[in-house]
Amino acid sequence: MSGKPRVLAAMSGGVDSSVVAALLRREGYEVIGVTMQVWPDPPPGTGAEYGGCCSLDAVDDARAVAYRLGIPYYVLNMRDVFADKVIAYFIEEYTRGRTPNPCVMCNHHVKFDALLAKALALECDYVATGHYARVGWDGDRRRYVIRKGVDPRKDQSYALFGLTQAQLRHVLMPLGEFTKDETRALAAELDLPVAQKPDSQEICFVLNNDYRSFLATEAPDAIRPGPILDTRGRRLGTHQGLPFYTVGQRRGLGISSSEPLYVVELDPATNTLVVGTAAELGAAELVASDLNWVSVAGIEGPVRARVRIRYRGAEVPATIRPVGPEGSGRVRVRFEEPQRAATPGQMAVFYDGDLLLGGGIIESRAR
Repeated sequence: MSGKPRVLAAMSGGVDSSVVAALLRREGYEVIGVTMQVWPDPPPGTGAEYGGCCSLDAVDDARAVAYRLGIPYYVLNMRDVFADKVIAYFIEEYTRGRTPNPCVMCNHHVKFDALLAKALALECDYVATGHYARVGWDGDRRRYVIRKGVDPRKDQSYALFGLTQAQLRHVLMPLGEFTKDETRALAAELDLPVAQKPDSQEICFVLNNDYRSFLATEAPDAIRPGPILDTRGRRLGTHQGLPFYTVGQRRGLGISSSEPLYVVELDPATNTLVVGTAAELGAAELVASDLNWVSVAGIEGPVRARVRIRYRGAEVPATIRPVGPEGSGRVRVRFEEPQRAATPGQMAVFYDGDLLLGGGIIESRAR
C-alpha cells in the first residue's frame, strides 16, 4: 500500500461524483472508483431500465470517467442491503400511512454504513461522495461536524443527519465548498465525459417514477378503498388506498367542496383518510423519534433552532425539547408559526446557522 491516503470514491455516473474522484486524484489521493449495484431487475418483458444513480447506464458513465482519470473501477453488489434497508422501508412506511424519504435511508444504511464497511475492509482511509455539504473536525466542540454546503440551492446536509462520529471520521465531501456551476465548470475543465449530464430527480428503484404502480404491485393488500372524512367526521367520499396519499395533498382527492381541502391525517387502523382546510392542515408542533445528534452530543433541555421538515423546504424557527426519560430518543418541536408540511415519516432536521445539529423522523403532528 502506498503512503498516500486511499479513498473509495462512490461514483454514480453523474457529474458531481465524477468531479469528486477527479479532484481527489489531482490532490494526490489513491482513488478507487466504485458504483454500487443496487437496482432490482426490470419487470420481465418490459425492456425498461431504472433511472437515476441506480440505472444500468450509470455504470457505463462511471466507468468512462474512471478510464479518463486512470483509476481502478469496480461495481459492488449492494442489492440485498438496498432491498432490505431502502425498498422494504419505502413500502412499509407507505403501508403505515407515512411518507418515506428513501434517499435519506440510502445515505444512512448503504453509502455510509455498508459501503464504508467495504472501504475499511479494503484498507481505504475514506469514502468520498458528491454531496454538497461540509464535513470536518471542530476542535472547540471536540467532535466531527456537518455544515451546509456553500451553495444554498444544492445543500444536501438535510439527508446526512444520520451520520455518526465514527462514520464522519472516514468521510470526504469535497463539493461542499463549491457551487453547482463551479462543479460543472470543473467537469468541463477536466474534460470529463459527463460534464453536461443532467441531474437525476427520480426515485431510482421505481420504474418510470410511478410510485403508485410500484406500491400496487409490491403491497397490494395495503391498497384498499376506504372513507374520506372531514375533521368533524362527516363522510365526503372514498379514497383509493391510503398509500396513494400524503399529508398536505390537495389534488386527486376526488371530492368537491366550497373551499380547498387537504389531506390532514391518514389512519391505517381504520383505513380512513381525513381532510381539512388550510387552517386545519397547519401543525403547531411535532414529535420526532429515531434521533441522531451530529454537531452536538445531544440536548438536556429546551433549545432554540431552525428546523427543516422537507428536503427542499425552508428552515423555520422552533423550540426543541426532549420527550420522556433521558435516552428515549424523542423530541417535541414547537414552531413559532404552524407548518403545513409536517408529515409523519419525513425528517425533521435541526440547524444552528449553517451547523447541522441533528435530526429525526417525524412521528406525529399536532395542531
